[in-house]
Amino acid sequence: MPTTTSPSNPAPLPPWIARQLQSLLAQRAHAWLLQGPAGLGQWDLALALARAWLCEARATPEAAACGQCPSCHAISVRTHADLLALMPEAYMPALGWPLPEKAQAEIDDKKRKPSREIRVEAMRDAIEFTQSTNARGRGKVLVVYPAERMNPITANALLKTLEEPPGDTRFVLASKAAHLLLPTIRSRCLAHTMAWPEPAEALVWLQAQGVAPDQAPALLQAAGGRPAAALTPPGGQAAIDARQWALFPRAMAQGDVAALADLPLPEAVSRLQKLCHDVMVSQQNARPRFFEASALPKRALSTRALTQWWKQLQQSARNAEHPLNAGLATEFLVSAAQKALNSKVD
Repeated sequence: MPTTTSPSNPAPLPPWIARQLQSLLAQRAHAWLLQGPAGLGQWDLALALARAWLCEARATPEAAACGQCPSCHAISVRTHADLLALMPEAYMPALGWPLPEKAQAEIDDKKRKPSREIRVEAMRDAIEFTQSTNARGRGKVLVVYPAERMNPITANALLKTLEEPPGDTRFVLASKAAHLLLPTIRSRCLAHTMAWPEPAEALVWLQAQGVAPDQAPALLQAAGGRPAAALTPPGGQAAIDARQWALFPRAMAQGDVAALADLPLPEAVSRLQKLCHDVMVSQQNARPRFFEASALPKRALSTRALTQWWKQLQQSARNAEHPLNAGLATEFLVSAAQKALNSKVD
């Protein structure tokens, strides 16, 4: 998930996001698709685009939002009448975005749980939003995040509006898995692949956010070089401890279930996928991405066992959000990791 701040006091954009914002504002597009791995700032860039487009005090079309005008303030407090953020209900509290009244009532009455997909009913409301007259004279903006959370029915409902936007309506679709989007959705947007920051720049930014200097390098490495993911790990967990991360490969080789204790299953699977990836590449004498090479097994392991482990993790990732028994699932994951990490060459 993206970095969260007080809605009334948005944090300054990281410099690599600010550079991308300037580039996108200089181009003409009614629909952008921001794509790239999670943790590169898709949401922050999408919201910055919306702020700029709707800002009432910008000197030029290429300028960023002023941050002070009534429009900027309305976006900060999530009340702008011409901006709609369309996202799964489960994402909205973490981003400080209010649930629609009807959805809030249904959830409060325990009729259903917050959806982890973008519901087709919400998309229909969004389309109606784009067709109404704008309130502040700067057009309308629809932000869809994460766009891959649209199922085919929801995505198809957006197609015609995306192709022929009513009035001065602009769209930003932000995605960490753009390959999951319908080709017809992708073809109607101008794609922008998120830029990776330089490690030195990312470390400076992390420390400016309050991350201890001795923790920042390990956090950035554990996030695969993605600063937003380093600052706000998946699942809302506390930041990874540098020493614990260095010892994680050994803990899995020893079958230590406690190393994944209290983690949501999706986060446990994510950490194991990072470990599996680095073990596989290090076996080919390539540079690992998430761990120091010294923390990984030195001896040759079974290629067949590692491949089977990777396939198991892919299957687990598909089911991680709805486990039948999270405790048993975690034990199974650790057992599979221990088996692969102690395997012998075929």
